[in-house]
Amino acid sequence: MSAEFYYGVEVFLNGLMAGVMYSLVALGFVLIFKASGIFNYAQGVMALFAALTLVGFQNGQIPFSHLINTIFGTELHSFGWTLPAFAAILLTLGVMIVFAFLVEKLVLKHLVNQEPIILFMATIGLAYFMEGFGDLMWGSDIKKLDVGIPQGGNRWIEDHTAFLGGDNFYGFYIDTLDVYAAVIAAILVTSLVLFSKYTKTGRALRAVADDHQAALSVGISLRTIWVIVWAIAGFVALVAGIMWGSKSGVQFSLSLIALKALPVLMLGGFTSIPGAIVGGLIIGVGEKMFEFLIGAPFLGGATENWFAYMLALMFLVFRPQGLFGEKIIERV
Repeated sequence: MSAEFYYGVEVFLNGLMAGVMYSLVALGFVLIFKASGIFNYAQGVMALFAALTLVGFQNGQIPFSHLINTIFGTELHSFGWTLPAFAAILLTLGVMIVFAFLVEKLVLKHLVNQEPIILFMATIGLAYFMEGFGDLMWGSDIKKLDVGIPQGGNRWIEDHTAFLGGDNFYGFYIDTLDVYAAVIAAILVTSLVLFSKYTKTGRALRAVADDHQAALSVGISLRTIWVIVWAIAGFVALVAGIMWGSKSGVQFSLSLIALKALPVLMLGGFTSIPGAIVGGLIIGVGEKMFEFLIGAPFLGGATENWFAYMLALMFLVFRPQGLFGEKIIERV
């Protein structure tokens, strides 16, 4: 095989890795939509807020220090200590669980049985509030996130594939962080599927998703279920925030990763956990291979910015429920 062929294989593998990163964000959308029928516009901002909080805990930063210094004329910035990554992750997870309680208490409980568009608008307001609150709490500067996951090209993969394409090929370049993300995503999806199918709480989540009133009539607490599912979505947002924050730094553009998750949801279906992964892989591979085979040679490049949305548009036309979504049949 020629070196050009193996470069194509490298692009394909990197597409798979990118798809896993997209899927991590899409998972949070699927979880909340399955349990409540809410399209959570705030999921991307949740990942940003989790990453900001994690960095703040790691660095011992004083929350709201900018506001305190402005009001009182002080020069406070940090507590003078740092936290190990594992301890900071646990504390951040606690913050996301508290956030789930607050969302249910202050927002969702007042919107039971409201139209889906009202719930959707509530999550838009929540997203902008969280973004501003995160800015006020931790500052808007770009932050480096390091939880000990290696980054850069994986030398073992490079060394063991360098012989494939002759003198013009130097081995597959695969980012080690992406490999870790793929393994973590596989564990996460497997755990969520098992939780959904084989636990009492998981079955309750599915019952609430099917019919709120029927679930309430058999004694399932809607408010408890919403707290649980938002807490799980917060955990997924934390994982996504760690991976994306480690890869590109913790900055407010991180919240825009939610936009990349939308085509993933359209392909995989809004109600399927495995569909979020499959959809992410299709989008990741599709945009990389299209750029490699068609975009760069014939269209001047930069096709990765729009390819995913064009593919999603095709699915909306021919299969609007996605590959794994449930087909909705309404009888009139």
